[in-house]
Amino acid sequence: MSSAGSHQRAPHADPSAADGASYAGAGVDIEAGDRAVELMKEWVKKTRRPEVLGGLGGFAGLFDASALKRYERPLLASATDGVGTKVDIARRMGVYDTIGHDLVAMVMDDIVVCGAEPLFMTDYICVGKVHPERVAAIVKGIAEGCVLAGCALVGGETAEHPGLLGEDDFDVAGAGTGVVEADRLLGADRIRTGDAVIAMASSGLHSNGYSLVRHVLLDRAGMALETEVAELGRSLGEELLEPTRIYSLDCLALTRTTDVHAFSHITGGGLAANLARVIPDGLHAVVDRSTWAPGAIFGLVGTAGNVERLELEKTLNMGVGMMAIVPQESTEVALATLADRGVEAWVAGEITERDGKTTGAELVGDYAV
Repeated sequence: MSSAGSHQRAPHADPSAADGASYAGAGVDIEAGDRAVELMKEWVKKTRRPEVLGGLGGFAGLFDASALKRYERPLLASATDGVGTKVDIARRMGVYDTIGHDLVAMVMDDIVVCGAEPLFMTDYICVGKVHPERVAAIVKGIAEGCVLAGCALVGGETAEHPGLLGEDDFDVAGAGTGVVEADRLLGADRIRTGDAVIAMASSGLHSNGYSLVRHVLLDRAGMALETEVAELGRSLGEELLEPTRIYSLDCLALTRTTDVHAFSHITGGGLAANLARVIPDGLHAVVDRSTWAPGAIFGLVGTAGNVERLELEKTLNMGVGMMAIVPQESTEVALATLADRGVEAWVAGEITERDGKTTGAELVGDYAV
């Protein structure tokens, strides 16, 4: 992790130097950034894999690529993402050690969709003012997420942007890399008619749709984050900050025990749109809503904002965070594997032919009560 403000240029010769102008006077506290780096070191160390070389403080993270020699034809998979406006909930709640789980999930669960093993990740934390303990808490969450995804956190950047962000404002982003054997690459070309679509339960809203959620619950309905909501069994803020489930190791376990044809990470755009991304021309995924009941938070958003079901479904995950497409004969083993790992999962649909009709994915039926 670089120290705070290192993305900003060092000031050129300044005519006002005689008046005592300084970087700190401009709002950048390098010492606070250095303190944040010291606080985060113990958390980053917990993510270390044997392929990682060196420690924090360098200009680049190093990963020993000779580990890839065991592959016949290794394909590197990469992804980058952020957490979106969920960071505003963390800021309002003053809770910073969970948002990192969301970041890792958004990046690494995209990477595992093609069957790739997550290898390493870097992060970027942008703040209006460096509060060392706060930055360290964010990195703690990222490091914990990396452990859950099986990847190393090899470096990152903390940038202080006074004047552009308020003192309590922040944003996070990350990039990750994984590897998959070429002949083990998952995707649309493997999918066949009759394949089963297995749904894996989400932990809640995950990290998409928060602009709608905030608009409906906080602005229109006027709910406070501290409000205890009976149907949620906790406060609204606690529900909205529930970390995104990280499925990476669960998906990899599934590829070892059964013949997975494809995965789909259910993020922005909702279930049907994301599932359609892995469906080949001529085939169609039909998902039956009656196979599950979305959590209470989805109903709360719909009711409070009078949001139509189709609008909810193209914005939120509706209780499904990841989907796997497997042969029908593999469903028992697949469900047993996920159950052993504590992942609630069920057969939610199947792949059908669609000659001469629009292909992709659709939801049918009504949700279970």
